[in-house]
Amino acid sequence: MTETTTTSGSAWKRFWERGGWWKALLLVVVYYGLYQGMSFLIVSPLYAAVSPEEGSPAFILLTTALPIALAIVVLVVFALSVGWLKELFGPQPIRGSWWMWIAVAGVLVFNVLHLLTIDYGKAGFEVVATWLLTGLFIGFAEETLTRGFAVNLLRKAGYREFVVALLSSLLFAVLHAGNLFTTDQGPLATGFQVLYTFFFGICMYLTLRVTGNLIWPILLHASTDPTIFLSAEYPTESTLATIGAQGNVVVILVGLILVWFVRGRVKPKDEFAVEPKLA
Repeated sequence: MTETTTTSGSAWKRFWERGGWWKALLLVVVYYGLYQGMSFLIVSPLYAAVSPEEGSPAFILLTTALPIALAIVVLVVFALSVGWLKELFGPQPIRGSWWMWIAVAGVLVFNVLHLLTIDYGKAGFEVVATWLLTGLFIGFAEETLTRGFAVNLLRKAGYREFVVALLSSLLFAVLHAGNLFTTDQGPLATGFQVLYTFFFGICMYLTLRVTGNLIWPILLHASTDPTIFLSAEYPTESTLATIGAQGNVVVILVGLILVWFVRGRVKPKDEFAVEPKLA
């Protein structure tokens, strides 16, 4: 018996192909650092030059959409560098059970309620359209990072799907913990946001599983942030608005209950592993 090592691919690609939780964490930390760095070096000077009115479409584009768009470029370049673009956006290697649709419905129903309880006259078409576009950027960036790269890295390391769901959602929550230092949010509000994003992440993982493609959690996520913000910033007085305000609690409960039923495991396909062969 002799052992041979497959040497195809660069050292960079081999490093990421072996996966691991700490590589997923590293990727999230580097992404967050680059996002903040680009915001400071590129967005801040533009903001100072333009000085848009707070709440205006230009303000939303400069302060929220632009830095995320720059981060998306980084994510796509990274995906191309490791050859994962098709892998991330192709069919999932494991599908979900019917009950996972509960997570999709739990998020989607409240997104629709939020959409129906926005005072569009007060908000204005341009603000609504800008937030919807920004939501698409947010959904693409955060889902590609956590349900795309992080999930892929955890699966390549051989973790069970229950662990993949927990760790990828934890990384998603940690990504939002930085708001304590970069926004005016207090510790209590940030803590609740971290809790909510963890269980929202569980719902997005279940959406990935049951739909079988990353594009669907991206779109579901893209419809979440702008509708929540707009319905809170430009609310209508109605029973639907009162019901819609309970969405965060429902998402937390749905994620908390359903995560315990996650099963399965994706067998790693490590083309760079050392394999025994007959002499």
